[in-house]
Amino acid sequence: MKTWVDKEKCIGCSLCSALVPDVFELEEDGKARAKVEKVPENLEKLVEQAKDMCPVFAIIVEKD
Repeated sequence: MKTWVDKEKCIGCSLCSALVPDVFELEEDGKARAKVEKVPENLEKLVEQAKDMCPVFAIIVEKD
């Protein structure tokens, strides 16, 4: 699974980085980004939760 954040949509609420800090972080501009290219298998469910909980639907998930 791969994930990334749509910077145009992200409002920097930090929900994703709080839920999955091993995958997401906030950058200096206050917007989130994915820290990894490929999501570790043990974190895939959390990344899906972060995607579903994002208030502006900025998290994109691509399944392998």
